[in-house]
Amino acid sequence: MLFAGIGLLDEQGRYYENQFLGVHGKKIRYIGAEPPQEDYGERYEGRGKLLMPGLVNAHSHAAMTLLRGYAENLALDDWLNTRVFPFEDRLTPKDIYHGSLLGIAEMLRFGITSVTDMYFGGDAACRAALESGIKMNFDTAITCFDQSDLWDLPEYQQVRPLVQELHGAEDGRLRIDLGIHAEYTSTPKTVQQMAGWAKETGLRIHLHLSETKAEHEACKMRHNGKTPAQYFDSLGVFDAPATAAHCVWVEEPDIRIFKARGVTVACNPVSNLKLASGFCPAPRLLEAGVNVALGTDGAASNNNLNLLEEARLFATLYKAASGDPTAVSPAQAVYAATRAGALSQGREDCGTLREGARADLVVFDLRGRPYYHPCYDMAGNLIYAGQGADVCLTMVDGKVLYRDGVYTTIDLERAIWEAERSASRIAGELGKEHAR
Repeated sequence: MLFAGIGLLDEQGRYYENQFLGVHGKKIRYIGAEPPQEDYGERYEGRGKLLMPGLVNAHSHAAMTLLRGYAENLALDDWLNTRVFPFEDRLTPKDIYHGSLLGIAEMLRFGITSVTDMYFGGDAACRAALESGIKMNFDTAITCFDQSDLWDLPEYQQVRPLVQELHGAEDGRLRIDLGIHAEYTSTPKTVQQMAGWAKETGLRIHLHLSETKAEHEACKMRHNGKTPAQYFDSLGVFDAPATAAHCVWVEEPDIRIFKARGVTVACNPVSNLKLASGFCPAPRLLEAGVNVALGTDGAASNNNLNLLEEARLFATLYKAASGDPTAVSPAQAVYAATRAGALSQGREDCGTLREGARADLVVFDLRGRPYYHPCYDMAGNLIYAGQGADVCLTMVDGKVLYRDGVYTTIDLERAIWEAERSASRIAGELGKEHAR
């Protein structure tokens, strides 16, 4: 496909008018101001449109679309223990498949080409990813409250065959990561064993870290003053490439650990605000040179999977929180939503506009939308005024997965119907139980 006469916004927030970008196979083969000599097949007229690297959702729980609106206006502990965990106890693999597929459809609609997803029922979630065409780094996070070995945990029994059979599937489109739910839901023994497994296999690690003040302070009390970041580092977790989600209550020594160890922080502004968890110190992290990416979290705590909304909040929230109107720029928000997320997944050839990179691309339709005009800075217009619903094309590995309201790999009506059926069944079962 040849995108012709289109505006390009690269991962650094730089804008180029009236450009040509040619896709051959799974890669970008040409970028320039003049039409290429080579024939790229279909010519996509780009006048009035904006093309940029696909968005990367660095922390999500896709199947939690089934819980959208089910657990509202609750503190995190109450949210988890009285609503989320009882609901999740009733999920079947079929439910997880349908919830994941609905979440993926929503992400593709909003220009997300790759997601780091943490959930259980890995076979079902991975099948949804493979069938839909999206890129996914998937992990099932371990939880342990006794002295069991990692190798005896049911999560390990789920993950090991995924690593053996699906890691790197579809030319790397699906990758399996190792997951640790959090410090407070695991033991030093299993965490250390997980760190060793990651070192042995070269797999990446994904975990929740310092999401709430109570979690952060309780960890310090349990582990002789060590913060969650210091605790995980002491057990070797950060010897592997790691993505730490939330990081709301991290301290200065933690930030130094992230920088030294190459840890990516997945910032989730909407979820952290909605659950009243606090504010990830993104400006301090960026200033320290930490790779900061963006995540939506799950639809139970957000309640949508619109990463552009996260990017807008990322670029505005910290201005007010810090009193510094220069705290996070639109260009930094673009980078966090694209390249930083791709790097967190170990995808060096993604999240960027350059010849030879993977053709993971999103197109925004600017036509007839007054909020894009006038335009003094395209990155600023997109981040501060743009809408996720302006996405008109989403491409992964050179394949169009969403275009002008049409999905090429997902039967949206069926996905919605199946997800509604799963959610209704579980809510009904829980309602009967509560009525007893």
